[in-house]
Amino acid sequence: MIKKGAVFPDFELLNENGELTRLEQLLENGPAVLFFYPKDNTSGCTKEACEFRDSYAQFNQLNAKVVGISNDSQKSHKKFKDRHQLNFPLLTDKNGSLRKKAGIQASFFGLIPGRVTFIIGKNGIIEGITNSQLEVTAHIKNAIKTLKRIT
Repeated sequence: MIKKGAVFPDFELLNENGELTRLEQLLENGPAVLFFYPKDNTSGCTKEACEFRDSYAQFNQLNAKVVGISNDSQKSHKKFKDRHQLNFPLLTDKNGSLRKKAGIQASFFGLIPGRVTFIIGKNGIIEGITNSQLEVTAHIKNAIKTLKRIT
């Protein structure tokens, strides 16, 4: 996996509405929090996404953009976002190419895509990483802690 202090790879991915999103756009006004999660509408991923949703005001105060990324389709993302009233975009990494570039490993004998959150500074440098499949709330707590440190 790429390490803290490295430049996060640039990307272009489609959001749930079919709009192209680039890392450069996300970093225009401040840092970005990219959370890679295994699958829409599963218990752990729903809990994580809802925690990010419920903490959104804190991320906003820290001028950070939050984005969820999985291999799910735009249609699946749209349903997931609407169902749980998520207030941030969900990007489709259809063939897992961004996961590969970031070096995110699958867990549980390669069966489940990894759950990793990257906090990326305005300059594109990775300022923090949380890699935990089971401690979903740690992703939110660590992201806020890192953002407070760098802003």
